[in-house]
Amino acid sequence: MAIASINPSTGHVLRTFEPLADHAAEEKLELAWTTFHEWKKTPFSLRRQVLLNAAAILDSEKRIFGEIMTTEMGKTIGSAVAEAEKCALGCRYYAETGERHLAIEEIPTGASRSYVEYQPLGPVLAVMPWNFPFWQVFRFAAPTLMAGNVGLLKHASNVPQCALAIEDILHRAGAPKGAFQTLLIESGQVESILNDDRVRAATLTGSEPAGASVASHAGRRIKKTVLELGGSDPFIVMPSADLDAAISTAVKARTINNGQSCIAAKRFLIHDSVYDQFEARFTEGMKALKVGDPMDDSTQVGPLATEAILRELHDQVGRAVDSGARILTGGSPIARPGNYYPPTVLAGVPRSSPIFYEELFGPVAMLFRVRDHHEALDIANDSPFGLGSSVWTRDPAETDHFIQGIESGQVFVNSMTASDPRLPFGGVKHSGYGRELASFGIREFVNIKTVFIQ
Repeated sequence: MAIASINPSTGHVLRTFEPLADHAAEEKLELAWTTFHEWKKTPFSLRRQVLLNAAAILDSEKRIFGEIMTTEMGKTIGSAVAEAEKCALGCRYYAETGERHLAIEEIPTGASRSYVEYQPLGPVLAVMPWNFPFWQVFRFAAPTLMAGNVGLLKHASNVPQCALAIEDILHRAGAPKGAFQTLLIESGQVESILNDDRVRAATLTGSEPAGASVASHAGRRIKKTVLELGGSDPFIVMPSADLDAAISTAVKARTINNGQSCIAAKRFLIHDSVYDQFEARFTEGMKALKVGDPMDDSTQVGPLATEAILRELHDQVGRAVDSGARILTGGSPIARPGNYYPPTVLAGVPRSSPIFYEELFGPVAMLFRVRDHHEALDIANDSPFGLGSSVWTRDPAETDHFIQGIESGQVFVNSMTASDPRLPFGGVKHSGYGRELASFGIREFVNIKTVFIQ
């Protein structure tokens, strides 16, 4: 079956690609393996320059790359250009800090010398998603290359042009041909790549079933994996919060990337004393967003990435209503070409409903009224996911209560959850394991070697 790039705002096929044949995949694996043995010997200064060159290309051609993202998966052009800029930031971060993160650490013992050294593992397979088609890849590629590993990218099947553009950027930046390669393969071909002894580790950002599949295949071969999976992040608002800031941020946090973000706020837990005001103003804010052509700079919400995602999201809204939820705005696909779904607000979803425990991957918010911070924490943690969270309070005791109590990889206080190259990123529970970014990310795929000299 051909790999197709389809414009989600029109439904038109942009381009198709034939998946790699087995012999072609074998050639790429062998090239990765041979290149690794040379790349791992290169000095940090050379790797640093490659990343700096990549950052310069991303910055200078950000509009071009933004248009590729927008036409393949529907994010607004403004957010797509900003994504290219963030990739440049990530490359510069690891160019500047990578050598320090991997420096030898002397540890005094009874030996004449004892220390820890960080050494690259080899080719790393990255199975990446479509929703942030450049950023998700670069936050893997930058630390991978800086550490002396080489990368193999199996990107989502609906963003092949993004995948090829990223490979081209890194080659133009000076990385050897085998240091980073895109594998245009289907999901069914991933297992054979993972089973290959030349592939030493794998990382996946995507759905829980995809993560479980990659982890199980890699586990049978005793290979390290890092998983960043789904999320159903709570957004908690207490009476002491700056309500104006909380409401305006809530609208942005639910609709970022057309609502298709693992760390988008999805469950809004609002204290009873401010609930009515929050519900009314938040609903008006969602209703006022401009939905339309993602190539139009004034558009705030574009189409969902695929027709299948549109159908699944609408089915979830329907099941929520069947269980007793009320629709405050939105609730039906927009009658126009493309995969358009309006910003939607649901209230009164019962905790007994299966929808309460599902991830809504689109611009649909669920509102809940809570009595106090204890009930807010209880509902926040009543989820199979634990990726991010956003808490709005100016009470120090409440702040500490949520920081210590929320079961998630990240807690943002009076701010929207976001990824930052300087901070570790990842989750707990069914949101995955391991960490990306910061020093933690670059050390995930290295051999942390103890050296003891008597």
